[in-house]
Amino acid sequence: MPKIDVNKVAEILKKNQVDPALMRKLIEEMNIAVQPDPGEEEKPPPVKKQFVFVVSDPEGKLPKDDLVGWVLQIPESESPATTLDRIHRAAYEFNATKKGQLLPIKTMGDTLENVPAKHFKAVDTWVKTKTPVLMLKSNNEIPSDDLKVEKGQRLDRDEES
Repeated sequence: MPKIDVNKVAEILKKNQVDPALMRKLIEEMNIAVQPDPGEEEKPPPVKKQFVFVVSDPEGKLPKDDLVGWVLQIPESESPATTLDRIHRAAYEFNATKKGQLLPIKTMGDTLENVPAKHFKAVDTWVKTKTPVLMLKSNNEIPSDDLKVEKGQRLDRDEES
C-alpha cells in the first residue's frame, strides 16, 4: 500500500473545500496514526552468528592440525553413539530415491550438505550446520592472570589494568 504524507492529504482536502473543522480533526487523527508506537523502536540488524564446537583436550591427545566437523541434534533419550548410524541410514534412504539414484551420495560431507532434511527427520536427526565448522581445542583451563575486569567491561589483554 503506498504511503502518502499527511501534508499532501491536507492540501487535497483544502483543494476539495472540506469543512475546516472536519479537516483539522482528520489531520490530527492522521498525525496520531503515523506516529511510531513506543514499543516499535528501530532495532539494529541482528548479528550474524556461526556455530563453533570446542573440544576439551587437557591431555593434548588431539592432533595439532585444524579439524572440522558438523553440529547435529538427536533425541536426548538416544545414545550419541548412534549418530553415525543415523547419518548412514539417511544417506541410504536418499540413495534409494530417484534423485539419489541419479546423483548418489558417497561421503559423509555430501550426506550432511546435500541430503534433504526429510531424510534426517525420518531417523530423528537434525543437521544444524550443513557446511563443516572449525573445531577448537581447549586445555580446559582458564588462565589465572592478575587481570581485573569490571562488570560489563571487555577483557583486552593488550591493555594493562
